[in-house]
Amino acid sequence: MFPADNPWNRDVSADLVDPNSDTYIANISLGATYLHADFGSPADYGIPYVVVPGTQPMVPITFVDYGDESDPGPYPVPATAPVEAGSDHHVLVLDSGNCVLYEMFNASKDALGAGWSCSSGAIFDLHSNALRPDSWTSADAAGLPILPGLVRYDEVAAGAINHAVRFTVWRAQRAWVHPATHYGVSSDTHFIPMGGRLRLKANYDVSHFTGEARVVLDALKKYGMIVADAGTSWYITGATDPRWDDSDLDQLKTVPGSAFEVVQLGTIYRP
Repeated sequence: MFPADNPWNRDVSADLVDPNSDTYIANISLGATYLHADFGSPADYGIPYVVVPGTQPMVPITFVDYGDESDPGPYPVPATAPVEAGSDHHVLVLDSGNCVLYEMFNASKDALGAGWSCSSGAIFDLHSNALRPDSWTSADAAGLPILPGLVRYDEVAAGAINHAVRFTVWRAQRAWVHPATHYGVSSDTHFIPMGGRLRLKANYDVSHFTGEARVVLDALKKYGMIVADAGTSWYITGATDPRWDDSDLDQLKTVPGSAFEVVQLGTIYRP
């Protein structure tokens, strides 16, 4: 997804370490201290998505909260599109015919008619590196797309994740760095901005990890993970799939936050 030179697809293994890395890592770990796969084999664990053809009918979308920062409908959302369990109720729709991604937050199917309602929605042209307008959110707090950052079973089974991974922190700074465009809640600059990228340190020994967990860790060394939302610290997000081996993924719970470092952030933007 996205062009090869898109930030999500960029190898950051040789990037410089941010001078505030230790402070950011310490404050992320105030919420939790170990990595965790926020996905697995249960049907309600992880974020689902649906792939539709370019001929999928468009339906009206009603925004109930953040319409001024949302991309207007219609969207090609099937009536049977899966809705994320829990409180966020994300709906992700990939139009494979046109390479366009449609994402909604707090979404629900309208009781009458073919449309959907949601708090916010965003459209991403997967041929483009264009970002959302600065200070805009998306279906994710940081203004980022969700699907390109999910750990997906098919890619792990194939042996490699070739993109950065979405993850959450318990608190983010009221600031952002690109490719994010929206901010967290804290005025304390000791917290990392939304969009900050971490990577697993090159000297962290992953030789004893196996299977799915090893594929994830290899990706975190090469592509890293990007702060996308508030939640439990160190929770990386994956797609719902019954084929996940939960015992294998549990190996990730032994990786401490101290094994990560923040790559140089670049320009920090504030509202």
